[in-house]
Amino acid sequence: MTSVLGHLTATDFPPEYRKWQISTCQQLFDAPVITSVDKDKEPIAKNIAQQARYCKALFIWTDCDREGEHIGSEVREAALKGNQWLEIRRAIFSNTERGHVLQAAQRPVPLDDRQVNAVAARIELDLRLGVVFTRFQTLTLRTLGGDLAEDRVISYGFVVDRYFRVKNFVPEQFWGIKVMHRREDHDVTFLWRRYHLFDRMSTVIIFERCLAARLAKVTKLEQKPTSKWRPLPLTTVELQKLGSRFLRMDSQRVMKVAEDLYNRGWISYPRTETDQFDRGMDLKRLVEKQTQDNAWGPYARELLNGAFKPPRGGHNNDQAHPPIHPVNYVAPGSLGNDERRVYEFVVRRFLACCSDDAKGESTTVEIEYGSETFFANGLLVLQKNYLLVYPYDRWESSQQLPHFIVGETFEPTEANITEGQTSPPGYLTEPELISLMDANGIGTDATMAEHIAKIKEREYVMTQSSGGSGRGEATGRGGRGGRGGRRGGRGGSTGSGGGAEHFIPTTLGVALIEGYDSIGFETSLGKPFLRKEMEIKMKEICAGSKSRNDFVQETLEQYRDVFVRTQQQVELLKAACRKYVFGEGG
Repeated sequence: MTSVLGHLTATDFPPEYRKWQISTCQQLFDAPVITSVDKDKEPIAKNIAQQARYCKALFIWTDCDREGEHIGSEVREAALKGNQWLEIRRAIFSNTERGHVLQAAQRPVPLDDRQVNAVAARIELDLRLGVVFTRFQTLTLRTLGGDLAEDRVISYGFVVDRYFRVKNFVPEQFWGIKVMHRREDHDVTFLWRRYHLFDRMSTVIIFERCLAARLAKVTKLEQKPTSKWRPLPLTTVELQKLGSRFLRMDSQRVMKVAEDLYNRGWISYPRTETDQFDRGMDLKRLVEKQTQDNAWGPYARELLNGAFKPPRGGHNNDQAHPPIHPVNYVAPGSLGNDERRVYEFVVRRFLACCSDDAKGESTTVEIEYGSETFFANGLLVLQKNYLLVYPYDRWESSQQLPHFIVGETFEPTEANITEGQTSPPGYLTEPELISLMDANGIGTDATMAEHIAKIKEREYVMTQSSGGSGRGEATGRGGRGGRGGRRGGRGGSTGSGGGAEHFIPTTLGVALIEGYDSIGFETSLGKPFLRKEMEIKMKEICAGSKSRNDFVQETLEQYRDVFVRTQQQVELLKAACRKYVFGEGG
């Protein structure tokens, strides 16, 4: 038995193509590439070859995803150099529980060369495109001087788009009507069904009609049971989003800690798109392991005593790994601070999945005052259920509504005109950026955190504590305005994600996004939708509907066209850098 540390091989151009010259950039689209064992991994590859000489079979236990399949193929190549007659199989597993490992050992399968080819194609394209555009951009912009002499590459435009929405936002005044009535020692606030208007005179006229009517009439009374659903089983994307929001860690740190916990046997494999548990999993046994904890142990015992509910199932299953869950119990006190927080989150999320929804009763009262409709909502939480173990969700009783009867009339205790103004959206947070990447199919659960870390490392964005901006949710209606517009929109905030930090683009980040967008590509380079297409085509290779060579050639032709147009209109890119980085021309 032996092990590896990630990929064994590295891909690069031959020495004659490694010189940084503008004249060689376009040649790199067609230049040969060499794949060989990385110098740092040569002792590992040599050890595998030596071990293979004394074996009849090779059993590969690398991670069960595309990257793991490719690493397995590298192990296969190294072993065959020592023994070309080896029988080679791989294990399909997703956690290190004894029963699961034994089951995987009894059902070995061949390596999936379709997945191997998909990753090999991605590695080749990353090399060619990364080197082409990094060299061209660096050598071209270096002539402008300053920080542009450093090696940088283009990154995501989502952060820049949100920045301009905030920067160009112009608040708008609005007016509303609020009605209050005191009954049975309760002050009930009725909200206007129109919410507010952006015209003061119209609001005043409507308000005076309400006062003239004097009496309000109850037109609707609705009481019904309501629930707050327990969360779905945990995926990698959700772990990254919620970890950066509630655990005060960036997504890369969350994933590093989760992988450490996995390697030590405390949680399942943390890179998964699956949000549904297999029906054959003994979830109660996993719950039982958590009963010994002082904090959530009593709740786990309640689940075993009859409160257990089968988890909800989502719509995603990567057919490789189950949702993230605790595999074994470890006393939180024996873990480091970050490990303790991530482990506790995973455990509480799992226990919440195995619980009942929170139950409550909602009440809605509608009144007609003048010709206008007003409403009041009330919520009474009756059973917290999963909320008792999952403090990351909130659902609390609101104002209590006294007894009303449909058809009754009353004179409101108070009626007032309110006023306010729309507020801008907050700057983009890490949970929001992950959501945008996920929704647009950009990156994978395994690479999102790395992409975000890279744009910070390359000083494309800087982070700012959410407590320092003072920006809340917009109170206006959603919409107008965008980057470069003359005015902002009416509202449009999506919330800023709890304690997560905000991303603010640097001047260089703004300049490059603006520069590439001004070239007028059909598909913006500011947002990696071309990368999204690559991810889709990689799945086609895995499904057998596209070959590795076709995928590589199609993608290279797309980017070759982009490169040629960038060369032809490079002055637009330079102009944007002069404007934002050096402050020339406004």
